[in-house]
Amino acid sequence: MTEPMLDRRRLYHVGNLSIFMVGLGFAVRANIAPNLQSDIYDKIDLANSATLLGEALGATFTGFALTLLFGSALVDLIGMKRMLLLSALGYVAGGLGLLAATYMPVDGTVQTLVLVSLLLTGLGWGAVEAASNPMVAALYPEEKTHRLNILHAWWPAGIVIGGLLGVAITSFDLPWKLNLFVLVLPSLVLAWMVATSVFPVTERVAAGVSYGEMFAELLKRPLFWVFWACMFLTAAAELAPGQWVNIALSNIVGMQGIVLLVYVSALMFVGRHFAGPIVSRISSVGLMFVSCVAAGIGLYLLSLADSPLLAFGAATVWGLGVCWMWPTMLAIVSERFPRGGAMAMGLMGFAGGMSIQFVLPVMGGIFDAAKAEAAGGAGQLAGLSGEALQEVIRYASVESFQSVAVIPLLLLPVFGVIWLADRRRGGHQPEIIGGPAA
Repeated sequence: MTEPMLDRRRLYHVGNLSIFMVGLGFAVRANIAPNLQSDIYDKIDLANSATLLGEALGATFTGFALTLLFGSALVDLIGMKRMLLLSALGYVAGGLGLLAATYMPVDGTVQTLVLVSLLLTGLGWGAVEAASNPMVAALYPEEKTHRLNILHAWWPAGIVIGGLLGVAITSFDLPWKLNLFVLVLPSLVLAWMVATSVFPVTERVAAGVSYGEMFAELLKRPLFWVFWACMFLTAAAELAPGQWVNIALSNIVGMQGIVLLVYVSALMFVGRHFAGPIVSRISSVGLMFVSCVAAGIGLYLLSLADSPLLAFGAATVWGLGVCWMWPTMLAIVSERFPRGGAMAMGLMGFAGGMSIQFVLPVMGGIFDAAKAEAAGGAGQLAGLSGEALQEVIRYASVESFQSVAVIPLLLLPVFGVIWLADRRRGGHQPEIIGGPAA
């Protein structure tokens, strides 16, 4: 019987859909975050509801990070197909769990169910990254930065679709729980496409690099760990504000923050298709340097925006800044440390996920502390309502954005030194697996 043939184009579509699901989940969480806060966490603890929400949203990134940490080491053993099927299962189970929580009395059990459900959606996200990134690196080893950026362009595409559907649900006064079906139904399509496709082995396995050599590669190359540490900050600059934008900007500007997130995501979708030509002129590390400058400026301007027009202008700067961060960081380590295989890329994603796990609750804590400060104390806060409460929340929203504006600026010396060092050597050339270490 003839073995099924590997179809590179079909697999790239599978990868695009899997990353699209990540963006869709991101948008759905942003859509329902205000509802989770008002319907569940405000009733549990009004004074600390933003912190509780931040912890719950952060559970998504914990699930993502843990799946990447272990899944990237196991993907060569269990295969890309099983890893992506696990992803679809995580999204379905997580979405249905959140739906069930909305029909239960508000108590500790509901709080736990929301946390577990968001954790499961994070497991789905992590399984996507554990399989899709090394798959694309294996399919297109000659143009990793370009192809990984196009692959991850479907993440903001998912945000655009999910965000617009969320806006429609709100505009037509439909139950906000419909957002959860937006997440579950495409997951079933992903499961079908994965089940009917043939997948390759990873680049490391194809080159005959052993597990021992993979781990040795990571341990003996200090520069990898420099990039790994940088990933904590680049992810915080990109993903934490995006997850918080609906709550904060709805209060600062008086508009649905998800509209702004949709705009930024559309900007990112287009921009990521041009990563290849940009990198050919200034290099991957040079692109990260420029991105950090724009991201820091954009985040600070977002905190100062007091009208929709200014918010869109600031979001444009921030969007262009964070546009290429995640996929370019993955491409950098894949080009410089190909013997690290899926594990190297997985460790980068793990760093990004754990970063958000810490940053979101911190943003929530800053938000809550600023609320209490502006109100004159937790007791006074509980007694506020109407315009007075909105003014307090508006002040807290500004503080939460300004707190993360400095994060990308901390990376400028690191990327600047590496960029200059590469230029002095005539520019960095991607390392070819099987060749001498750079």
